[in-house]
Amino acid sequence: MTQPTPAPLDPAQVRDLALAVLAADRFPVLATIDGDQPRVRPVSPVRTDEFTVYVANLRMYHKTAEIAANPRVELCYMDERHNQVRLTGRASIVTDRPLLEAIWAANPLMRQYLGTLDNPALIVYRIDPTQVRYMQEWALEYWEVPV
Repeated sequence: MTQPTPAPLDPAQVRDLALAVLAADRFPVLATIDGDQPRVRPVSPVRTDEFTVYVANLRMYHKTAEIAANPRVELCYMDERHNQVRLTGRASIVTDRPLLEAIWAANPLMRQYLGTLDNPALIVYRIDPTQVRYMQEWALEYWEVPV
């Protein structure tokens, strides 16, 4: 039996649905490139502003070298109904001190494990979206999300 074709969604509806998926998934999967090999791992964003995502990292982790060599990344979010958002973007290192202080103040686990914002092991990435796509589990097609 063929799945019914879903009704088109208007851009505002797609945007709201996509933002809801981001809010629902605490551990999206981050994809990077290691030479010619894709690498994925769950991450816990430390801040999200609409579709701009901030991820803390330790400099000794392998993804640091991967992102330095190729800052193109993708995050995949999924909610409990299997709706998903794929956020393609570019990662850059956050150096803005007031922004880092705000992220630090809002994340008690960072403070617990790293002790100080000036811990040399800490690095925070800002992932700026170049493309955001939303898919409802039953639809089997992506809708472009205006960013």
